[in-house]
Amino acid sequence: MLAKSIKGKSTEEIKAALAEALDGKFNPTLAVVFLSVKQDRDAISKLLDEKGIQIFGVTTAGEFIDGEIEEGSIAMMLLNIHPNYFKIAFIETSPQVVFSDATKIAISGKETFDNPAFIIANSGVSLDGEPIVEGILQGIVQSGSSPRKDVTLFGGKAADDLALESTFVFTNRKSNDCAILALIIDEDKIDVRGIATCGWNAIGTTKTVTKSEGNTVYTIDDKPALDMLMNYLGVDIQQDDTKKIVSFLSSWYYPLQLERENVDPVIRTAMFANSEDRSLICSGNVPQGSKIKFALPPDFDSIETVIEDCKSIKDNPLQQADALIMFSCVSRYLSFGMVIKEEIEQVQNIWSAPMAGFFSYGEYGKSKTGTNEYHNNTCCLVALKEK
Repeated sequence: MLAKSIKGKSTEEIKAALAEALDGKFNPTLAVVFLSVKQDRDAISKLLDEKGIQIFGVTTAGEFIDGEIEEGSIAMMLLNIHPNYFKIAFIETSPQVVFSDATKIAISGKETFDNPAFIIANSGVSLDGEPIVEGILQGIVQSGSSPRKDVTLFGGKAADDLALESTFVFTNRKSNDCAILALIIDEDKIDVRGIATCGWNAIGTTKTVTKSEGNTVYTIDDKPALDMLMNYLGVDIQQDDTKKIVSFLSSWYYPLQLERENVDPVIRTAMFANSEDRSLICSGNVPQGSKIKFALPPDFDSIETVIEDCKSIKDNPLQQADALIMFSCVSRYLSFGMVIKEEIEQVQNIWSAPMAGFFSYGEYGKSKTGTNEYHNNTCCLVALKEK
């Protein structure tokens, strides 16, 4: 499998870069497209569609190929995978049916391949990622095949340049602001391996979520969750008399870390705050009774943690990949700034392969000791290699 990464700040720049990439010897069948909501998704899709290239497309909060980070642009990975080795699934959904829709995607994958791997993305700013993970795992179990722990599942949640309004996933002639998109790969033909790694450090004493419902946390240690976070960490929200639900970007630097037995902790970011009932609305489920700690922004040691974790998925130092896809939480970008370039470059150097990635609102994958989960504040790397 051959892969090439290209980028541009407009449809015309991508058109030119694509023409250069298609040099007569390279005939890609798949484009992994990460672009800003400011870009013309329809024009990019039409351009690729006319070339007969299938599309896995996601909107972003920053894009990169290799170590070159952009904002408001288009990053693209072109791959010449045999069409029989992959399938694109796209399904419009809603919070009420997202679990069953994810289950359908898994069943479809299993009907197509004996050993399907799933690279997924979803749109919908407030759509919880946990039901998507659980739905896919349930669909595999219903198919009577692999145990949940053996399913290969990685991906990221679409973003919209931190507007927190409308995100999109798209493929050929389809686009929606609340949908699941899956690149389903035949693992008998393509080696798909990856890891979700964080490096965030918890601080302070363990606290208890005393009231929550889904991804809304009302009280922590019987105190309003918003007040607890503001008082404990000395952060504030920007009041808006016209809205009771407001974005809370300051909290992205200080997420909640859910402590669990025998598996790695999982991070949950409070994306919104309710100024009336003083609750926090997180990017993922926070069960009532959860034991949590607040987490500090990462230091440079967390970059080393990510790099070492990414090294761990190689069977041997000489092993290479054909292509790399990275889903990195936008909170990492907010915390590190352009130093995040160092993390991206060092991870790419592990594999010496073309890379495309974007800064996301949530990530999917398995940590070294955990199961497949929905994460926040995490870096998720996927390496592809034709067998």
